[in-house]
Amino acid sequence: MEGLKVSDANLVVFLHPSKSNRVSKAVLHELSSHLFQFSEIFDGVLLAYDVDIVDRNAKLLSGIHPYIGVRLKAKLLLFSPKPNMLIEGNVVKLTPESIHVIVLGFASAVIIDEDVREEFEYRTKHGKEVYRSKAHRRHVIEVGTMVRFLVKR
Repeated sequence: MEGLKVSDANLVVFLHPSKSNRVSKAVLHELSSHLFQFSEIFDGVLLAYDVDIVDRNAKLLSGIHPYIGVRLKAKLLLFSPKPNMLIEGNVVKLTPESIHVIVLGFASAVIIDEDVREEFEYRTKHGKEVYRSKAHRRHVIEVGTMVRFLVKR
């Protein structure tokens, strides 16, 4: 699937001096706070990381509240979809106006009816909502279906 990428990063993590006795644990805690959240720093959502602390001698940064700067190298797994990328997702809800999809188990996406191919029409039969193809009767989109779609924005 497009949108997933592995990046090698040289980072500096700033830690409070009270964390100086457990630097490794503090670095992991700081990186963990960025998991599954969009970050402009990484230009995507951080899904996983592997860290090596480069310099065991941290530098004390001066200021009102001095912090310790720890340099590290990290391998990051990022989810960063861009326009015109092909993404897969699991359908979780259907309405006459939209198809709601979960991508990678955490990110939601909505495909509005204007973007659904014209061959599909919304139907409710026996309380079950589906988008059914006019050309191929057995081709349906229902809750639980895996769909591929292009990212618009």
